[in-house]
Amino acid sequence: MEAGVPSARSRALAVLSVRSRALAVGLLPAALAVVLVAARMTGRLAGDPWPVVTLVVCLVAAVVLLVGGVFAAVVLRASPAVTPTVPLSEAAAPDLYRLVRDLADRMDVPPPSAIALTPDCDSWLEDRTHAAHRRSAISAGAESEQGAAPVLVIGSPFLWWMRVAELRAVLAPVVAGTGPSAHPDIADARGFVRGLDAAVDVGNRRGLGWIGAPARLLLRLCRTDATEMERGVAAAASERAQGVDYGLRIVAQEQVGLAYAGWDRLLTRVALPAWRMGRWPAHLDAGVVSALTELSRRDRLAEGFTSRLGERPACDLLEQPGVVDEATSLLAARLFHGGPAEPGPDWSPVDWTAYPEEVVDRKWRAEAARLHAALDALAVPAGRPAGASGPAGPAAASAGPTGSAGPGALPGTSASSASSSLSAAAGPATIEATGSARPAVDGFAGPTLERVLGYLTDPAGAGAASEALAGRLSGDLAREERAAGPAAGAGKARGADAVPLFPLQPPRSGRDLLADHVTAMVCCAAVDSAGAAPGLDWLDGPVLLVGGERRSDLAARVLCLVEDGNAAPLRDWLADLGVRPEKPVRLV
Repeated sequence: MEAGVPSARSRALAVLSVRSRALAVGLLPAALAVVLVAARMTGRLAGDPWPVVTLVVCLVAAVVLLVGGVFAAVVLRASPAVTPTVPLSEAAAPDLYRLVRDLADRMDVPPPSAIALTPDCDSWLEDRTHAAHRRSAISAGAESEQGAAPVLVIGSPFLWWMRVAELRAVLAPVVAGTGPSAHPDIADARGFVRGLDAAVDVGNRRGLGWIGAPARLLLRLCRTDATEMERGVAAAASERAQGVDYGLRIVAQEQVGLAYAGWDRLLTRVALPAWRMGRWPAHLDAGVVSALTELSRRDRLAEGFTSRLGERPACDLLEQPGVVDEATSLLAARLFHGGPAEPGPDWSPVDWTAYPEEVVDRKWRAEAARLHAALDALAVPAGRPAGASGPAGPAAASAGPTGSAGPGALPGTSASSASSSLSAAAGPATIEATGSARPAVDGFAGPTLERVLGYLTDPAGAGAASEALAGRLSGDLAREERAAGPAAGAGKARGADAVPLFPLQPPRSGRDLLADHVTAMVCCAAVDSAGAAPGLDWLDGPVLLVGGERRSDLAARVLCLVEDGNAAPLRDWLADLGVRPEKPVRLV
């Protein structure tokens, strides 16, 4: 027997003793009432005030029994939280099931009842045998049967990045946990704690404080013992797994840390911009391989890791890796962004090859339109393009055969009209101008970069201009997000009020938003007038490509403009690339 099992069992008994004491407290008034009634019937408590005392105690006992019975029913019947996962049947991954069963046989523990995937860099066992799960059809397979072993939940990035032997080494201590989990006292204690947690949730959602308060009290009383019980279970599982691929486990744990770093960058830098546009990358797990390979190339500490790519990847254990990747990618959008559970017209998948045009370019255009809508609201006039000799100037002639600044934008048209047409094309980023552009005295108005540069470098007070524009952008963006909801508009269309369970980023400051929008405007101008192109970096997300090479020297120059009101470094950068700030850009 592993050293951790006796400790875990003793802690489980301590948790169950809390339940026993709570039951004793609930039965105490009834026991007292029985004693008083028996004493009255035998004549031992004759005369006043015992008839009244007996009646009051009986009434109190009845109320306590009723309340206690309802509370116990809630604890027993409330559905404990179940982690959203992608179920993986044995037919979809027979080799993976064989690998897990072989691990269980070698460690002499019950095999997990099923396998599921989660879009996160973690793996654990999850009990789904609660009666509420069977009633609500959360689990319809063998994992929901009474006494079934826990479900093995595997982080999907592990399957794509790790090799088969590494995955086996990582899963060994997790699978070993099915042994202690089968102990009756430990299982009973876990069920009691999960029931209390579910009762607290029921009390919060339905406003039943008389249910939530005692449940929270019982949770506090058994919190320490429950924590120590889980530590004992983990210690026992780790000890049992010592003889299975122990040497390889050290190397595999390094891959776990690397996978987490690359997965976090992929979600926050690459997936999040797409989710905000109403698109979800359909193959996030395949993208994590590219991101981690790039991270390995950049990090000197990870130089030897790319040699692993010649070994068999763990995703080969799946029959249809692409289908599984798409399902976990959609679940990731739901968990980390609050997107709908199903794709739709406003929530469609995007392939990596189409990401630059369908996400990066649209993101830049949407932010540029929002920037000019904010300038319209502040009544900022547009400047006349350099060298213009008439109302339209040479910029209008170079805008295209229809006289437009790119498709659909006419010189003399304010940014508000362009931004309003963007709302249909930009999905969730619904841009509405809250004001109209003041007619320029020089006869030219349009969404130009020169307009932005001129406003932010106003000698009357560049700091005040930046603050005003940043505040306007923050307010506009907050209104858009409240109107569209976290599901990027698609959830609203389906009547959902979905919220992300694990938000990825805290709110951005007004200065950060302004810098992002100015950068987007610069990139749009570079694409429209200097032959640049939108691109994708696996670790940094949207990037600007000039001549096929990434330009990473733009951020510092934009910050110099936004924070100091100094446009000289950015103007030099634009001149070096041949970007024309006076030329109107396309906003849709």
